[in-house]
This record gives sequence, structure tokens and C-alpha cells, in this order.
Amino acid sequence: MSTPQDILRTYGLTNLGPVYWNLSASQLIEKAIERGEGVLSVEGALVARTGQFTGRSPKDKFVVRDSLTESTVDWGPVNQPMSPEHFDRIFAKVQAYYQQQEVFVLDALAGADPKYTLPIRVIGRKAWHMLFCRNLFLRPTAVQLASHAPQFTIYSAPELQCDPAVDGTNSETAIIVNFTRKAILICGTLYAGEMKKSIFTILNFLLPDQGVMPMHCSINQGGDGNVAVFFGLSGTGKTTLSADPNRRLIGDDEHGWSNDGTFNFEGGCYAKCIHLSKEKEPEIWNAVRYGTVLENVVVDPDTRALDFDSAAYTENTRAAYPIDYIENALIPGVGGHPSYVMFLTADAFGVLPPISRLTPEQAMYHFLSGYTAKVAGTERGLGNEPQAAFSSCFGAPFLPRNPGEYARMLGEKLKQHKATVYLVNTGWVGGAYGTGKRMDLKYTRAMVNAAIEGKLDSVATEPHPVFQVLVPKECPGVPGELLDPRAQWKDAAAYDEKAAHLAGLFKKNFAKFSHIAPEIAAAGPA
Repeated sequence: MSTPQDILRTYGLTNLGPVYWNLSASQLIEKAIERGEGVLSVEGALVARTGQFTGRSPKDKFVVRDSLTESTVDWGPVNQPMSPEHFDRIFAKVQAYYQQQEVFVLDALAGADPKYTLPIRVIGRKAWHMLFCRNLFLRPTAVQLASHAPQFTIYSAPELQCDPAVDGTNSETAIIVNFTRKAILICGTLYAGEMKKSIFTILNFLLPDQGVMPMHCSINQGGDGNVAVFFGLSGTGKTTLSADPNRRLIGDDEHGWSNDGTFNFEGGCYAKCIHLSKEKEPEIWNAVRYGTVLENVVVDPDTRALDFDSAAYTENTRAAYPIDYIENALIPGVGGHPSYVMFLTADAFGVLPPISRLTPEQAMYHFLSGYTAKVAGTERGLGNEPQAAFSSCFGAPFLPRNPGEYARMLGEKLKQHKATVYLVNTGWVGGAYGTGKRMDLKYTRAMVNAAIEGKLDSVATEPHPVFQVLVPKECPGVPGELLDPRAQWKDAAAYDEKAAHLAGLFKKNFAKFSHIAPEIAAAGPA
């Protein structure tokens, strides 16, 4: 019978110290505390620090360029090419990095629909990283583990520093995807989100060939089977708005839409928890308990009490927990075809309506645009203020293929299943960031609930004079004046100026989509 060392030897990993394979949550917590990787909060959550990297490092992400990827990957700033030779050089360093060290291994799955499940393996030297992955990926049953044959492997080497001069990297940090070797190397960063997003990148490459549209979104389902999809980048409210006590949560971040319906890629949630409160987000609040991993949350060294309002380390504080910590989670995470699709954006200029209905052409335009504001801390290099950004398909950093491929799939599925699309601004109203204020969560919830319950289907709308989107004239539970973004500004002329400025940014960004149908290009701002 093969030992763990025998199996790892097939990966070129030799001369290892103790190997810990598929430890339970309690065992991983014990190891993490024993090794000084974190502390327990008063609620029992494991609190860990990620060092200098408190978010993803997109400028350090590479894809190995070879015969498999040469014509299938959309090369550019998102998918930076790396030669197979440089990959081999760095992989040799990773293999040496593990020698004579304690090594943790986790077998997991990605994709709740058995038709599309991807078996994966994670190898690393941090116990808390394995607990994070155990929470976020799908956990195999004993029967599944007995025949587990990983198709992709993550090698985590957080203390390993790359040398740009010889390794072909941009810095000491590198996240490298090799589709041919079916391997992901993560070097020079402790930020656990890199592991989760690397598997998402893999699925974004593989699934379109199987007729499945991968989506950076959260999904929930009503008691009548009504499925709602929430697209959006980090900080726009995917996790918060999908965690609804009156609906079943399918998942909070990554999903597929197949010919049979929707399904979660993951087995857990990765929620932002800056300013987390029991009153505003009770489902997430109650998930902070034993087994949960908290990243960069400030904890009192004596009482172990948590301070969710502190951004001493970063605004991007996170909670990673199994999805069954959400009381009304749907397990397995498989649902039907969506009736409603929400595009979430945090508009830093404060000019987009808080909710608006999109025509099919506008849906395609805004999906390709993917406008939002990047929230401070979610990526390396951002300042303290949100920055306006356009991220195709609301997930450009994770798309190996050309955005047009994903947009085409969405358009086909929206048409086939007659889903209604809304644009929801969870960002600023009454002024731009710094003068206006963030939209009150209770009103955003009221608008979203009204939309996915069909209460806005027959409400009269009026086209926005600049963005052309259809703004409802009324919404249950929401003061009428809140629906008109211009009316929220004290200076109407200043609003018009900002709206025109943002419209110009939309047009400038969309100019790169040169092969898009004219009716879609015309669906943008006037």
C-alpha cells in the first residue's frame, strides 16, 4: 500500500518531513495554533494574518504559454505568458522548499454537479491554509476519497521568494497556472484567496468546452424554485445580498450555468467582514464560529474579542466558512435556471440609479463592461479610496479566454430561459465617494427582493437620460426619491457633470470590443 511519501514522490517531492493528509478541521486548528499560525477568537474562529499581502496580486499572475494555450488563452495584462522553462525552474524551487519540512495535503472537489466535478489536491506548509481550502472547496465523502484522482494540484509556497531576473516574474511573488502540467504554483504570498481563485481560473478555462458558462456570482433560490443570480466583483455585495433568510443559498461566489441549471463550484463562503454586524448581516455574523477562518481581523490579545470595525491591517478582512454554516444553505449547491440576474456595481461616482432594468442588449453591454469600484485592500497596490474600474464579465482577472466567449454564452442562456436582468448600484448616492454616502443596505435589500419576487415586472419605468437604463418609478419599501440618483444630489449640475464623465469612461472602455454587434454597442450611455 502506498504511503503519503510514496504518493508525493510521484510529484517530485522527496526528503520530506512529516506529511499530514486530509486532517479534520479540529486537527488543522490544533496544528495551526501549535505552529503559531493563528489564535482562536472568543467565538472559536481561527484568526490568521496574511502578512504584507492582504489581497490578490493580479500583476504577478501568469499562465504557461505552450501548444495547449497558445491559441486558446486571451494573452495580455490579465493572462501574462510564462515559458515552460521558467515554470520548470520555479517548480524545482518549490520542490526544494518542501524538503525536510512538515507538509499538509488536502484532497477536495470543485463543482457540485457530478457531471462537471473537478477533483483537486492542495499541497502546502501552512495548516491554516488547509483549513481555508477545506472550508472553501467541496469536501469529498469517504467513498469519493477512496478513489480520488486529482486532475489539478495547487502547490502553496508562501515563503518562497522568486527572483525576477532568472525566474521571469515581475516580483518575488508569482501565481502560475500550467494547464498542460495541471499544476498551480503560488509563491511569495500568504493570501489564501489566491488558491481559491486559481481553481476558479481553471474552471473558467475548462467548462466552456463542455457547454457550461462559468460565472463570478452568488446564487440563491426561493421556496418556489425561483433562482436569482448576483454578478459582481469583490465588495459589491454578492455574499451579503445572497445571504437571505427567506431564500436558500446555493453559493456566494463561483458558479456554473449548464443546460441543466446552475451549480456551485465551491463548498464554502468567503465573506468580507469589515464592519460586520449582527443587525445588518445576521447570517454571516452567525457563521463566525469554531471552524471558520478569519483573515486579518483585529483580535484583542487578552480577551480574544474581535473588532470587525478596525481596518488596522486592511479593509479586506475576510471570513472563510463551510456553506453549511449558513442555516438555509441548499446542499448540494445545485439549482434550476435563473429567472432574475442582478449585475451589482459599487459606483464610486454616485450617479448610477440604485436599481434599473436592462434590455437584452443593455445586459450584454454591461456584462462586457463590468463597471464597479475596486474597494481598497482587495488587490495589492490599491490606495485607501475606491477606484473606478471595468472588469469584463464582472471577473476579468479570472478569465483565461476572451471575454466575448463568456458574453456570448450568457446572451444565449438569457434568451433561452427568458431571464430578466437588473443593474443594482450598491455604491454611493447623493454625491461621489467622499461627499455622498453608501446606499443603505436595507433599501438595497428591499429593491433586490422586490425585483426577484417579480414585484417590479409590471412597474412603470423611465429611461435614464444618460445611461438609458430603465429606472422603476416606484418600489415597495423604498422612498420614491431614492430611485432618482440626480434628485439625491444637492447640485444637479454637478451630478450632470459626473454622469457625463462616467458615460465617457464607459465609451472609452467599450471601444476595445471592436467585433461586438452594433445593437449592443449602441446600448451604452447616450
